[in-house]
This record gives sequence, C-alpha cells and structure tokens, in this order.
Amino acid sequence: MSPRIIDPRIRLRHIACFLEVARLRSMAGAAEALNISQPAATKTIQELEALLGGQLFDRSRRRLSLTAFGEVFFRYASTSIAALRQGIDAARGTHDTAMVRVGALPTVSARMLPDAVRAFTEDNGGVKTRIITGPNGYLLSLLRTGDVDLVIGRMAEPNAMVGLSFEHLYSERVVLAVRPGHPVLDEPEFNLRLIEHYQTLMPTPDSVIRPVVERILLAHGVTQLRDEIETVSNAFGRSYVRQTEAIWIISEGVVADDVAEGRLALLPVDTSETLGPVGFTTRTDTPTSLSTASLMQSVRAVAERLRKDGN
Repeated sequence: MSPRIIDPRIRLRHIACFLEVARLRSMAGAAEALNISQPAATKTIQELEALLGGQLFDRSRRRLSLTAFGEVFFRYASTSIAALRQGIDAARGTHDTAMVRVGALPTVSARMLPDAVRAFTEDNGGVKTRIITGPNGYLLSLLRTGDVDLVIGRMAEPNAMVGLSFEHLYSERVVLAVRPGHPVLDEPEFNLRLIEHYQTLMPTPDSVIRPVVERILLAHGVTQLRDEIETVSNAFGRSYVRQTEAIWIISEGVVADDVAEGRLALLPVDTSETLGPVGFTTRTDTPTSLSTASLMQSVRAVAERLRKDGN
C-alpha cells in the first residue's frame, strides 16, 4: 500500500466523532450532537485511538481535553474536513456566498460588532450575518472546521495558531467592575487584596483571559477569592454585579458602555499588564469571500475609531 494512502479503516464517522468530542470536550455532548449513544461515541474514539496508535484525549478530569498527540491530529483533521465540505459545496454549486459567519468573543460582541454589522448590512443588502459567541478555544475549533469564516477576539497562544493567521485591530485590558456605591470604592488606600472580602466573578478556565487574570492576582498576593463564580455570560455578569456587592473581572470592552453611562464603576487598580491584542483570526488555507472581506472592513473602521478615542 502506498504510504500516501489513508488507512482505509479510518472512516469519516471516526473523524466526525473526534471533532465533536474535541469541540464540546464531552463524550456525552458529542453523542447528543451526532445523534448516537454515548457508548457508541466512546467506542468510536477508542477505535480511532487504536488505529492512530496514540491517546487523543486526557480523561483524568471531568471535562475532556486534547493530549499533545490529539492537538496535532486535530489541526489536520479539522482542516481536512473543512476543505472537504467546501469542495462538496463547490462541486454541487450550492456554496452559500450570501452568509458571513463570525465567531466573536463576548467583549467584541458588546463593543465592536453592533456598529460594524449595522454598517455592513447597510452596504450589503441581502447578505445574512451569523454571530456565534463563546470562549476562544471553542471559536477557533469552529474556524478550523469551517463552521465560521473568521474569529474576532484575543490572539491565541502560539501553539494554537498553526494554520491560522492573526490581524491586530486594537489592544484591550482586563478590568474589575462593581456597582456604583460599592463599599470598596470608599477605601482610602485601595489595594487588590481587598477584593478577597467580596464575591468574585471570574472568566472560565477555557477563556483566553483566564491565565492573564490569574497572573495579575498572584502578583498582588490575591489567593483567597470568596465564593468564586465562573462565567463568560455578559448578561449574567452585568445583572449580578448590579444587584450585589460582587466584583466582576472582565475584559474592558464588555463593560465600557456601562461605565460611561454610570451603571457600573471600575476599581482603581492598574491592570495595564493585562493589555492584549484583539483582532481577526482566519485560516491561511481558505480564501476570503467578498462578503466576509466587506464585513472585516467595517470592523476595521470601528476599531480605528476605538483607537482614536483611546478606548
């Protein structure tokens, strides 16, 4: 058998199941998405691991994660499936060029996309726009499988950018937001350790800013957060903080309008070390459609205004 021929025992169902488990980090979730039983999904992954000769997932925690072996396979498998899907659409002549699918971090959805999408739809009548939000890792998995055309968010770690390209738009820091009149705002000498007396809303472990947040807390000696709540929900965070004395650690763009309008206040702490690049992530092997390019240009215009305003 030629070394260039794929092992015929590896079927499309193996790859599809693997990609769903990697995307959802759950065997049960993947089984539900694929409309198969959980034992069938588990068996399929075990068959694929036996055929590849390596373990794809770390099963030692409640949520599955890719092993180093699995990470390598995921990059190539996801790209191959996306290319196959595009080839089928092109051959059938059914590729939908009138839909732009955007994966966006919550901070981008709140800060940039409303103005950008409004300008885009005014100039591109008839083109549909689909906005999908979620953690950065989830959005990048959708990008690799061709389920979104681009991702707008923070730049991922270098090992997650293989086969992807990043275009910087602006930089953004992490802030600590509270309701107006919060007791900690009256502290004459504020220091970050004071937040240990209050409930804290933290980004989830799979969010791109979580490591940044953990570093700044450790640097200031904050080790005992009280009744920590992990969330990436803007709606929940905004509502909960306004009704309680909780402190919300979040990207500045999510709460910028709330702060400007007096609905939330920022704690007086220097978080400049959390400043990170926000921009487009796209696949290097996929040409950009005219509709996608037009939306990207609208986003660039909004980002330029943000930079000029110093926000």
